[in-house]
Amino acid sequence: MLGIGLKVASVFVFVGMSSIIKGAEGVPLGQLIFFRSAFALIPVFILLGMRGQLISGFKTNRLGAHILRGCLGTTGMILIFFGLMNLPLPEATTIHYATPLFIVIFSAVFLREKIRMFRWTAVVVGLIGVIIIMWPRLTFLESDAGMMSPQTLGALSAFTACMISAAAMLTVRNLVKTERSSTIVIYFSLVSAVIGLATLPFGWVALSIEETLILIGAGIAGGVGQILLTESYRHAELTTVAPFEYSSMILSIAIGFIVFSEIPTIEMLIGGTIVTAAGLFIIYREHRLGLDRAKARKLSSPA
Repeated sequence: MLGIGLKVASVFVFVGMSSIIKGAEGVPLGQLIFFRSAFALIPVFILLGMRGQLISGFKTNRLGAHILRGCLGTTGMILIFFGLMNLPLPEATTIHYATPLFIVIFSAVFLREKIRMFRWTAVVVGLIGVIIIMWPRLTFLESDAGMMSPQTLGALSAFTACMISAAAMLTVRNLVKTERSSTIVIYFSLVSAVIGLATLPFGWVALSIEETLILIGAGIAGGVGQILLTESYRHAELTTVAPFEYSSMILSIAIGFIVFSEIPTIEMLIGGTIVTAAGLFIIYREHRLGLDRAKARKLSSPA
């Protein structure tokens, strides 16, 4: 129950952070990335300092892998933020549910993992759900402007972010074999903050004190959310807490309606339900396969 509670808390924090990003109209993406990443390090450093692990958190022999993960993650974050700025909050949130689907696809293609028909079916059904969510936005060409509308670009950006995020997660899978979770978080935030800071010459905007504090709060919230998420995995199995990620759809619908006056479309509700069901089925299959592998190891081990 503690693990589930921490997971749900992380969902609330991340959706709140996304709402702040969505409301930051006129602030360049690079500037948002810097605040989100640099100030996320504050709660992480505080926690590691309390545990006496601050110095060891920087120790690594795989700096190149951390930089690659940071570049992929930051690219995905940029695309996610762009989607948030140009789509209703519930739609941007539910489109991102396609990330686990691409993890399955990339695991089969690049890692040669054996994926059976049940999970492939869930992936196809889930992608159909995502297309249903995006369909009203895929107008591609505006009749009067002769170019893609912002909502079309936002939908395509959010969808592309799922693929980039899935690739980043595969690098994390590799990193966790030798690296601490704290080390992965630190270097990701550092790389992302540096990339965001590098956009300063391209035109950051002057912020009021209130706007600065709000963006700092968004960054701190990102760090707190990451800590809550990591801690949830310490107290419960991944397959136990993962389904609660989908509570973000309900929360984003509520915040979208109350804060941004966004009414969810019927396509978003239908597609969101489909992709959520597909994601839950994949989690269930992963859980069953894990039990089967554990049983096989137990039977094959010497008495």
